[in-house]
Amino acid sequence: MERSAYAKLVEWKNREGRKPLILNGARQVGKTWLLNEFGANEYENVAYINCDESKEMKTAFSDYDTDRLVRVFSALCDTVIEPEKTLIILDEVQQIPLAITSLKYFCENAPDYHIAVAGSLLGIGLHEGTGFPVGKVDEIKLYPLSFEEFLLAMGKSTLVHQMKEHRWEELSTLSHTFIELLRQYYYVGGMPSVVKAYAEKQDLLRVRDLQRQILTDYRRDFSKHIPSDILPKVNMVWDSIPAQLAKENKKFIYSAVKKGGRAKEFENAIQWLTDAGLAYKVRRVSKVDRPLKFYEDYDSFKLFAVDIGLLGAMSEVTAKDVLVNNKAFTEYKGAFTEQYVLQEITGSDIIPYYYSKENSSLEIDFIVQKEYVYPIEVKAEENLKSKSLRAIHDTNDTLRPCRFSMADYREQEWMHNVPLYLVQEWINIIE
Repeated sequence: MERSAYAKLVEWKNREGRKPLILNGARQVGKTWLLNEFGANEYENVAYINCDESKEMKTAFSDYDTDRLVRVFSALCDTVIEPEKTLIILDEVQQIPLAITSLKYFCENAPDYHIAVAGSLLGIGLHEGTGFPVGKVDEIKLYPLSFEEFLLAMGKSTLVHQMKEHRWEELSTLSHTFIELLRQYYYVGGMPSVVKAYAEKQDLLRVRDLQRQILTDYRRDFSKHIPSDILPKVNMVWDSIPAQLAKENKKFIYSAVKKGGRAKEFENAIQWLTDAGLAYKVRRVSKVDRPLKFYEDYDSFKLFAVDIGLLGAMSEVTAKDVLVNNKAFTEYKGAFTEQYVLQEITGSDIIPYYYSKENSSLEIDFIVQKEYVYPIEVKAEENLKSKSLRAIHDTNDTLRPCRFSMADYREQEWMHNVPLYLVQEWINIIE
């Protein structure tokens, strides 16, 4: 299975001034597999230790003597560890907070050792006073498979190559093929074990079973790791995500979680889900201009799930609805299409925002900032009316509006229309 993050790992290995690596991401997005695959291909040997399964590791960090720690790692995995030649992998490292702290000392005292750590709930551990080694680590975030990675897993490398040539007008002749594959991605999603099973046998029942198992595993994580005082609130917020996204206005409403609900009651539950990588928070900006961070509204946001396939399983949307009846595109107020676009944007390591005007129906689904600011409107079908985009552009002609829809690629006088299947490729190349 090809992952775009693999190239980032290679770049990290060859980087001058390389630091210990933290590979972060939600549970079951493929962190362990990717690190082991990277180690097997790019190093002479791999020293892999699962911190959750090794009792000895729980007492190994009595001090931060890196020479002693390397000897411990070598003994535990029965592997000769050589600088530059061995990749040390500490998995489930959130179980041993001192192991995270030790990365500072590997950075300062033993930079020739290549060490990478990962963990299912590492985002939670990093917010609990572990002595995080600020400035002493490199970080890479791993996400569910993007649509392009899904195509590669399905053996469609020629289509991906054509996407990357950027002769996008020519792809209109293949739009039916791309849209059919996009339907499949809407249902399957990007969790590696689910994509692998679908690519092998295209068994839709097996896909849904695996998605439900992942959701069950997430529930177990809730029960195991969340303090009892906020556990019910996390479950309530998590369960509300499909309904929140199915609204016309997708702004997160606390009273939709619980009648009379308020921010103070649920903000720690939302924080837990976002720290765990299971939910994405997209904040509102009060003005569409750079720098977007200046106009961030901390009280208004949308909340998305980690993966479009899991969102479908949570919503109990059937394969027939997605693959035959087209309901994922035509109904649910565009919930699945916005979820998809959100994943493609965040998978490019870009923080998206959205905009809404007070006392007005004007809303822009997403805003992204690079050298320029790009207001983005998301259309689930081929609807090409863009009143909100036009209104925003008329207030600031330095903006570069874009519409993502099922229509073919076209450049208009003041905006671009980009097919939904080209979202991430377009995001990656804009200035």
